[in-house]
Amino acid sequence: MAAVPALLPLLLALAQAGAVGAAGSVRLAGGLTLGGLFPVHARGAAGRACGQLKKEQGVHRLEAMLYALDRVNADPELLPGVRLGARLLDTCSRDTYALEQALSFVQALIRGRDGEEAAVRCPGGVPPLRTAPPERVVAVVGASASSVSIMVANVLRLFAIPQISYASTAPELSDSTRYDFFSRVVPPDSYQAQAMVDIVRALGWNYVSTLASEGNYGESGVEAFVQISREAGGVCIAQSIKIPREPKPGEFNKVIKRLMETPNARGIIIFANEDDIRRVLEAARQANLTGHFLWVGSDSWGAKISPVLNLEDVAVGAITILPKRASIDGFDQYFMTRSLENNRRNIWFAEFWEENFNCKLTSSGTQADDSTRKCTGEERIGRDSAYEQEGKVQFVIDAVYAIAHALHSMHQALCPGHTGLCPAMEPTDGRTLLQYIRAVRFNGSAGTPVMFNENGDAPGRYDIFQYQATNGSAGSGSYQAVGQWAETLRLDVEALQWSGDPREVPESQCSLPCGPGERKKMVKGVPCCWHCEACDGYRFQVDEFTCEACPGHMRPTRNHTGCRPTPVVRLSWSSPWAAPPLLLAVLGIMATTTVVGTFVRHNNTPIVRASGRELSYVLLTGIFLIYAITFLMVAEPGAAVCATRRLFLGLGTSLSYSALLTKTNRIYRIFEQGKRSVTPPPFISPTSQLVITFSLTSVQVVGVLAWLGAQPPHSVIDYEEQRTVDPEQARGVLKCDMSDLSLIGCLGYSLLLMVTCTVYAIKARGVPETFNEAKPIGFTMYTTCIIWLAFVPIFFGTAQSAEKIYIQTTTLTVSLSLSASVSLGMLYVPKTYVILFHPEQNVQKRKRSLKTTSTVAAPPKGKFGASDQRPSERTTTQTDSVFNRPSHQAPPPEGCSRSPDTALATVPSHRWAALRGASASDSTSQKAYRQQAPASALGGERDVARLRREPPQGADPHVRIRFRSGQHQEDRDQPKVDKGIREVLPGERRLIRRGEPNRDAPQVLKKTFHLERTPRNYPKIMSYSIRMSSTNSKIPEAVQAVSSRKDGNRFL
Repeated sequence: MAAVPALLPLLLALAQAGAVGAAGSVRLAGGLTLGGLFPVHARGAAGRACGQLKKEQGVHRLEAMLYALDRVNADPELLPGVRLGARLLDTCSRDTYALEQALSFVQALIRGRDGEEAAVRCPGGVPPLRTAPPERVVAVVGASASSVSIMVANVLRLFAIPQISYASTAPELSDSTRYDFFSRVVPPDSYQAQAMVDIVRALGWNYVSTLASEGNYGESGVEAFVQISREAGGVCIAQSIKIPREPKPGEFNKVIKRLMETPNARGIIIFANEDDIRRVLEAARQANLTGHFLWVGSDSWGAKISPVLNLEDVAVGAITILPKRASIDGFDQYFMTRSLENNRRNIWFAEFWEENFNCKLTSSGTQADDSTRKCTGEERIGRDSAYEQEGKVQFVIDAVYAIAHALHSMHQALCPGHTGLCPAMEPTDGRTLLQYIRAVRFNGSAGTPVMFNENGDAPGRYDIFQYQATNGSAGSGSYQAVGQWAETLRLDVEALQWSGDPREVPESQCSLPCGPGERKKMVKGVPCCWHCEACDGYRFQVDEFTCEACPGHMRPTRNHTGCRPTPVVRLSWSSPWAAPPLLLAVLGIMATTTVVGTFVRHNNTPIVRASGRELSYVLLTGIFLIYAITFLMVAEPGAAVCATRRLFLGLGTSLSYSALLTKTNRIYRIFEQGKRSVTPPPFISPTSQLVITFSLTSVQVVGVLAWLGAQPPHSVIDYEEQRTVDPEQARGVLKCDMSDLSLIGCLGYSLLLMVTCTVYAIKARGVPETFNEAKPIGFTMYTTCIIWLAFVPIFFGTAQSAEKIYIQTTTLTVSLSLSASVSLGMLYVPKTYVILFHPEQNVQKRKRSLKTTSTVAAPPKGKFGASDQRPSERTTTQTDSVFNRPSHQAPPPEGCSRSPDTALATVPSHRWAALRGASASDSTSQKAYRQQAPASALGGERDVARLRREPPQGADPHVRIRFRSGQHQEDRDQPKVDKGIREVLPGERRLIRRGEPNRDAPQVLKKTFHLERTPRNYPKIMSYSIRMSSTNSKIPEAVQAVSSRKDGNRFL
């Protein structure tokens, strides 16, 4: 009910449109108005809502409601002082059209909720025309068809308007949760279907077909019949055919042809409207099948003349059922006295008069057709035309009386001693009225009790009829009562007549043999009848009556008459799925072997040393293991292979990512520590790095060993993984006892290391360009993350695929190989290329590690230091040989690669202090420099020329570095800049071109480092000119290289 306000505008518009369409309606004035829905006209052809007039189902039933209202209003004991009015509408046998008409019932409620002024708007502010307010409908009688009742009930329940149907029998309407305001005085089709099953079984038929009109009535009825017959046993359903709602030309001929596909099923159970019934009979006559089919019709056929009119020969022998009823004599007298003069309230009565007497009425301006006679108005129903009371007239009268009795009980409860309506019943509450409707119990017009159960259904009582030929002539016939059903069947078989031998019941049997792979499913209680049920899936036919499932390791034969072993598959070496990963693995192993061999051969060269030899070999070992795991994944599973898979699947990745994590962590800590102190961070030596790496890897090893101990590995054949719906596609998969989750869990620790390494690579991305080892590691980790992010959805997304074993193994091995290739290609292939193809850019390992002697001019006491040494005195310090190589090959601290295009890293001012060996906070040196340095060095703009003319006394701005080898010593007095380098100092970047000294800089601020060349004339001696011009007062302190190890592992 909460959704009603949102639907009000739409429903109001539809109600107004429905009111226009409902202009042709029957109205009776009264204090309480009842609505009525009747199929006065048949469904129209394409493009038309309504078709021909329906005399019996339409006019008879509508007049029955008018008759009942007259009787209720004339009864002084029933609703004293209250007159019942009515508004009766035509549904045209179409649910959508009926919905439009029924919206006029709620029009008053919509206006009452939404406000009349708010509901009507006129352009230009013109006030709307005032019309008579619509009647407030308290209850609705109808509809006839179940599909129409369902459509209308969905709307009426929104406004709490009770509804009582006189003909809708669909079982769906018994759902009180969906149709809580719906009731009916006719029993549902579930009772009718039970009665029809009992009739079929009583006639000895066990093989029948069903025929239903599309819609709730037909489909629900057939569904109930099939379900009950299956539960009861003894009846086989040959075919279930549905007639379309809008049948195309020739559709009914197709229906007959389909029924003839099972000629033994002569009995036809038909749940269809009378129009479809008539067309089916016509198609059977056209197919020359008169007398072949044995019809069993539902209450929609009943005892009506219209379905069999002029088709009597085809309908002979048809058995129909109709809710138990009696002819209402009072209605017969009322209806036969109706005429054009005394029945003007029924707007369709004139049309009925023309149809019933086959004449034409003329009005002003019109002229009667010459082919038909003119109606005189003196004709009388029953005298000048045939008349038989329609079967549902009784139920229409009972529905009206049920509402009247409920209103009477409600009036007595709410308005005790009050004549007429009291305020408590204006307006009438629909929910309260529904409770009184469900509680009514009275004797109906036929003398039978009228009552409702909790679902609003009436008890089931049926009369059984057979259409029999009159006087032995098939051209004419009539309906004869042959039995009744009220919980149990009472059928007079002796009274039945059939075409051919009138006394012999025709057969409709089934005993067709079943084919191979099908078993006979015996119908309970009928040994001669069975269903042929295929032994589908993984079942096979054991004998004529039994199907059993094949064992888990087997599958049925093609015809399901036996079982055969299920083929076992695995990823073999010759499989196309194995070719890509094996190719990548072979190429990767070759490349890894080449890199390792190159590094071992050139183990002591600067590039290898700068790469961090120890960690590099560990990392290369991990890469090798990653490539090697591909062969284990393709190998035939066994205990040894499965154990090796568990161990090495995560070992290679954890070893690689542990080494990379240690590298990135070391670089990050070095440069972070350098920002705060000159003291090197702990655990940066090669031994420490190896300990950290193997400690991280040991977590993976310990976990795998524990897993091996807790669950020893073995191979299994999984017959469920590829147990497809089609047994022909079923395969057993030979694999290790590792689930998808355990396989991912084996790699989970490596993925954690990868993510952590990626985080450190991101943190270390801001290190100087020269020490660019962090950048390749960063690119490696970014690419690896992308690879594994793509791997996860592919791996788990194919879990239900028939090719799962191939796709997942290929995806896993290719992802591992790609991640290893990225690490190898970005970290070691460039170094190997330089070592092998550009040896001039690499310095050969000397027999002894290089040492340098830094000769620094000692300033006078109190000038540049605390010492009183003279300038001629020299202080010799062991320094790092970081400058002893070309600009493009100067090695950084081991593990930090220097860019080949630059000569010096961007080193903060306090790091220059570290290189000099003096504290960055040496206030004496800073003070001395401020006294001697020019203003330009301190950020001012003093004349530089004055400094050239008057250099500070005792200042020796040059530092000469002499390189000393074990066996020889050389000095170069005329060094030159071999290649352009980029000055990288705090606050300034300048490019000194080749061979061009920096003549503009004050001599006091220029320090030149003279380095030697090797005898082989490799450009390993460089001259670095460093201009130390900055506002930072810490720069001009003396320079000293600090070496933490003699083997090349240095800290800057």
